[in-house]
Amino acid sequence: MFSRLPTVTKALLVGNVVLFLLQQLFPEGTFDPFMLWPISEHGFDPFSPGQNFQPWQLLTYGFLHGSFGHLFFNMFALFMFGAPLEQTWGEKRFLTYYLVTVAGAGLCQLLVAALVGGGAPVLGASGGVFGLLLAFGMLFPNQRVMLLFPPIPMKARTFVIVFGAIELLMGFTGWQPGVAHFAHLGGMLFGWLLIRYWRGQPPFNSPRPPGGPRPNHLRRVK
Repeated sequence: MFSRLPTVTKALLVGNVVLFLLQQLFPEGTFDPFMLWPISEHGFDPFSPGQNFQPWQLLTYGFLHGSFGHLFFNMFALFMFGAPLEQTWGEKRFLTYYLVTVAGAGLCQLLVAALVGGGAPVLGASGGVFGLLLAFGMLFPNQRVMLLFPPIPMKARTFVIVFGAIELLMGFTGWQPGVAHFAHLGGMLFGWLLIRYWRGQPPFNSPRPPGGPRPNHLRRVK
């Protein structure tokens, strides 16, 4: 089954697992420069990449995990939603989408941290995974998916709405501390914006020539 996975999905799974194993092997703090740290009032120091924000962290944090359970559920979702999306979009577009949602989730987390305060670093692929969930719901809205806990089948579109609403509720109420809910929502937001951009839909649509064919860059994503 693993050998049949598309190339980028497989590489992301392997990369995340390998880095998690390295996290267990190396001393605590080794990977601190690659977690996503809040931006301090003094900005960032490019010559002191320790426990402070660095630009590369907007991508690297998405390949680190805090526990086996954290890794397992993110990789399960990547396996479940990543493969059909890559098969639909192709390798380049799928990888672009995934990295944009990871970085977008990180930007949203930094913004929220700057507004409400908080010095805890963030790590995990959840921002990208929620971006994949959003894309799956947009491309395959009527596809049946199954919740793990509880095992309830529902349409992908409903699945996305339910999870988005839960994350929004958790983010504003603080009922589940220690989880970057706004990063999850940020991954969904940037995924939605990127798909709208690819489709030439508002707020990115450009005028269509009267009676003319739809320009190539406005053709809908399949």
